[in-house]
Amino acid sequence: MGSRVISSAKEFYNTLRSLQDQESNNPFIYEEDTQILKMNGNKIPVLNIYCGNQPVFICEKPVPKIYEPDDQPMTKTSNCANEDAANEDTANEDDDDAEDDANSLPELGPQPLTIMKARQLLSWYTLSQNANVSAVDNNPALHPLWVRCDMSDPARTAWVGAETVCTGNKVSAVKLYSITCKGSTVDKKALITLDVLKQEHKKRHPPILAIKGSARFSLFGSTVVENTTVESQSSVTVDFKWSHVESVLETPPLSSTATLNIRVAFGDMRSPMYEMYRELEFLQSLADGLRTGETEWMEPLESTSAVNLTKAFLEELQGTAKTLQEDAAKTAENSKPTTDMDTPIFNSFLERGDLDFVEQLWVRMKKSVTSYQDIGDCLKLVTEALRYGDIKPWIHRDSSSSLSKLILQSYHQQIDHVSLTGVTPVHMLLEMGLDKMRKDYINYLIGEELTTLNHLCYFLSTEVDPQEQVIRLRKLHHLLEVIMTGGTFLGLPYDRLFLLTQSCLQHYKTCPYDEEHEFKLQIKPALISHFYQKENPVLWKAEVSSGHGPHEVRTSVQLSDRPLVDHVIFEADPNETVNVDSEDPAFFTTMVCCSLVNFV
Repeated sequence: MGSRVISSAKEFYNTLRSLQDQESNNPFIYEEDTQILKMNGNKIPVLNIYCGNQPVFICEKPVPKIYEPDDQPMTKTSNCANEDAANEDTANEDDDDAEDDANSLPELGPQPLTIMKARQLLSWYTLSQNANVSAVDNNPALHPLWVRCDMSDPARTAWVGAETVCTGNKVSAVKLYSITCKGSTVDKKALITLDVLKQEHKKRHPPILAIKGSARFSLFGSTVVENTTVESQSSVTVDFKWSHVESVLETPPLSSTATLNIRVAFGDMRSPMYEMYRELEFLQSLADGLRTGETEWMEPLESTSAVNLTKAFLEELQGTAKTLQEDAAKTAENSKPTTDMDTPIFNSFLERGDLDFVEQLWVRMKKSVTSYQDIGDCLKLVTEALRYGDIKPWIHRDSSSSLSKLILQSYHQQIDHVSLTGVTPVHMLLEMGLDKMRKDYINYLIGEELTTLNHLCYFLSTEVDPQEQVIRLRKLHHLLEVIMTGGTFLGLPYDRLFLLTQSCLQHYKTCPYDEEHEFKLQIKPALISHFYQKENPVLWKAEVSSGHGPHEVRTSVQLSDRPLVDHVIFEADPNETVNVDSEDPAFFTTMVCCSLVNFV
């Protein structure tokens, strides 16, 4: 019996070791009834606190196959043509119904194993790491193992886990974890107390060394409308950590350490950056058109055609008798967008009053062009006016677009011939937009003294191809969305906004563009106390600990507004009456217990 268990442990170890050495993270079916996944622990909320970003093994039940079109039974056929036609129509209807039924079936999420199977897997894992078991070699440490459980035992265990403890290169112990869960309740008297948590810890461990608290508050994000949660892709949360917890659900003290987590999605009409977002989207559509050959034109914001707007602009320049600088100031004032989407915040933060000729032309064209023909016709009007000396527009000294170079040549009555055919006009318009938007972002960031030109060199480079320039511009836009959130919504002081800016710039110099990325910033709780002190946390945790270093053991309880376990459905307590008018939140309870098994 013992040799069979050890043999099973070695086989299980070899499987995990093979998966650990592979770069692939594809699911692996073990003994038909167990699926093994390799992933980062932070992908699963309840494990994030203990595993962080390190890789872990997840064991669960394979998801059953619900429906496959190829699995349909064969239908009988008839030699009669009429019957064939009728059967074919019926079969087609059945196929459509079956497809509709398949599409309407809910997608099955992760499936748990039985508690007996979970304990068996943990037993094999622990044995395989114990060098003192005679038949087991001195095996290298494995990633932590976590197993989903079906909560069928009296303790309602949802997860069990194990991780190795090493002394030098040798595995000297294993920590075993058990995670139990309870459904939501609004009755705070039914929640676990600190005394009960301490007693639970003392059952397994020596005297308590510390009781720490942590909490997360949502400052901006999902909202609840008529008992339905409306998810927002943007969110601002704050994580607190503190010592000396005195009561369950206590508000984090001002002495806590606090970390802001800001994730911003583009396209929110409430954002002060919305107009810049629309401008960037038009720029992106031009870049995509050059790459794919097809352009999705945005709905024009002007009723006047692009050609007529350009003609009027040129006539305005030709008819004025003022100096070039006065003329530019006037046309810059007249060229400010007048759409209904403008907001005072946007105008005061990002709108510039020093738009040169090329930038003013871009403003008109991006609001009105709907075809390649529009772009070519507008630029033809401009190049002809330059060639014949009808206009002498001024441009910024550091302008780098092709049209800006033609304007510089026109000062000396020497203009290169430009063939406005094919994709050339689109290239020229894309350059105009890149030039203008770069200056918009520089104007704000440097004007607010949040960075310097040296720190922006990567984002402003024109040496890379236009597609990469657009990507880097999107990074800058994302950065500004984050800064605006910190400044306008949270009201953070200059020193925090400066650090946030440097953090975002450093991140995007080395990392790919990612709208889902969550930027973090250390702050003092007093700066945002008015946001959270009268609110309820979305997650609150108390943790009791003993021991030091890798031999530290912890027992914790987490209260959350949502279940932290995604493979079981929590039913409402039939003995609990819910007061619809009550503002008290309902909390799910999750307890994590830990045991240390030393290898003698």
